[in-house]
Amino acid sequence: MASNNQAIEKTGVVTESLPNIMFRVTLDEGGENILAYLSGKMRLHRIRVLVGDKVIMEMDPYGGKARITKRL
Repeated sequence: MASNNQAIEKTGVVTESLPNIMFRVTLDEGGENILAYLSGKMRLHRIRVLVGDKVIMEMDPYGGKARITKRL
């Protein structure tokens, strides 16, 4: 993952829950499907994310995975 100053924040809706705390998220802008994982703080505090939840993610500018940082 890129350092914090290069990460792009996007919002989306969780559409599928996958094994190992991974999620498929549909972006609000464009409707693209992204593979995302929970951030360490969310794991530490046991914040649950369910299908249908709106989340904020940090995306790598080069593509790939995103990190879910907040549940709205």
